[in-house]
Parts: sequence; C-alpha cells; structure tokens
Amino acid sequence: MPNSQQSLALELNTVLLTLISRLAALTALHCPRLHCWCSSLLAYRGDRPDRASLKPVSQSNSHLKKQRSRSIFSTFFCCFRNYNVEPPSSNNNTSALPPPVEENGSLPKCDQVQVIPIPSCIGLICPPAKYLLPEMNISDYGKKCVVIDLDETLVHSSFKPISNADFIVPVEIDGTVHQVYVLKRPHVDEFLQKMGELFECVLFTASLAKYADPVADLLDQWGVFRARLFRESCVFHRGNYVKDLSRLGRELSKVIIVDNSPASYIFHPENAVPVQSWFDDMTDTELLDLIPFFEGLSKEEDVYSVLQNLRGR
Repeated sequence: MPNSQQSLALELNTVLLTLISRLAALTALHCPRLHCWCSSLLAYRGDRPDRASLKPVSQSNSHLKKQRSRSIFSTFFCCFRNYNVEPPSSNNNTSALPPPVEENGSLPKCDQVQVIPIPSCIGLICPPAKYLLPEMNISDYGKKCVVIDLDETLVHSSFKPISNADFIVPVEIDGTVHQVYVLKRPHVDEFLQKMGELFECVLFTASLAKYADPVADLLDQWGVFRARLFRESCVFHRGNYVKDLSRLGRELSKVIIVDNSPASYIFHPENAVPVQSWFDDMTDTELLDLIPFFEGLSKEEDVYSVLQNLRGR
C-alpha cells in the first residue's frame, strides 16, 4: 500500500477508535450494554485511550484476523446476554443528585446518590454488574431476600428527648453532636430473630449511615442483617428516595421489601409488604402479626402470587 494510503488508513482508524472511546464513556451510566460492547471492541482492536494507534495487519496474519473477527461477535453477544441489571422504566426520570432535604421533618439525610460504576469487558470475558449486595452467603442459599426499612418500620427516632427511649445515639451534624432518641417498635426483637432464620435479611434505609449504622448495631444483636444499605444507595425520583430492588443483585421473584412508605418501593410495588408507620404506640402488634405470614411466604417458590393476594385484601 502506498505511504499516503497507509497514512490515511491510520488516521481514519485513529478517528474511529476515538469516537468509540467517547461513546464508551458517554454510555457508561445510561446504556451499560452498549458501553460493554464499545469497551470490548476497543479491547479487540488492541486499543485504549492511553495507547497508540493500531498497526496495519499484514497478509500473513489473515488467519489471526479471521479468528479475532469471530471473537468480537462472541464478546458482543456475551455482553448482551450476561448483563442482568434491570433499569427503571424510561418514565422514572431519575435525577443524579438530590437536593438536601429532611424527611418527615426529622433526621437530616445525606445529599448524594451513589453512582455504581459499570464494569467493562476484558478480552472475551464480560464480568457481572456491580450490584448493591455482595454474593449471597452459603448459609443463605435457597432463601429469599427480605429488604427491611428502619425508621417508622422497626424504630422511631427523634431529636426531642423521649423519656422511655431504648437507645440514645450521638450523631455529629455540621460539627455539632446531637443526641438522637430511639424507640423500638413492640415485638421488633422477635420479628428480627424469626426473619433471620427464614430469609436473607438486608437493612435498607433512606437515613444517613452515621445515624442508621449505630442504631442497627444496637438493634440487631443477632447479626440478622447480612448487609446494610443507606441513603446513598437510593435513587432520587420525583422528590422521593426510592429503593430500586433491581440493583440488589437478587432474583426479583424472590425479593420482598418491608416498608412503611409506598414511595420507597414505587419501582416494585408487587414485591412489597406494606406496614403501618409506627411512632410511639406501645400496644402495636403488627410485627408480631406478620411472623406467621412470613413463615408461609418463606416456603413459596414465587412471592408474586402471595403478595398479590395480600394487596387484594
């Protein structure tokens, strides 16, 4: 090939790879499958943004070139087949950063949403997405996953002194330490112990970790919660902090969320077991009454039919 044609080919190749690199960057958050494919194509072409342009392939390497052509299609379909994140519908209109607000006029919350990095394909291997939860413990294999809310579901907290508070948690806010008074919902201990026997339990709260973590330490004396998720793991959607169950990394037909706020599970209402908001009624028995229901639900193969009947009551 004449030098001028070879130079033109290299320039076109450089432009193409630059465009693919930029496309990979632009699609990292909003179109992970396309991002995965772009990254795979860059790996196949032997190029990264910090590497030099490709050298032309000689005729003697034609056999290797054919093998690589087949490999890139294998990688392409690997990405589209194995990337299992289920994004919210296009109508959700989620926002990247929520404004600093206070929920129910009580505890202030963190003002950032965690951005989950999208892994790129390396060679012919397309790694799984980075979910909110780690791999399930061996001891929990075969169990369903129950996501449990904290405030007004298991406890009620207030900055105002409560004479019969179960816990007093110091929380630093803007350099000032505040005392948070925490009241346990009646029968919460029996409820958590039983849930820990039957399910893989996850604490998922829209509260700030600096408050919720020490409360969970005091509340969960049996190690029921396999993981704790806080405000930064929520999705800010139309003024609410939503717990997107599709980001957990668990099969949705085996996931249940227990929460007092319908806005928290607006993406997956079919997975919800609603509970009444609790503040200070010491005669409340809702958690105790739910134990037989969850004992039966733990034996079901699919949660949807049972929860549909619950919603129909």
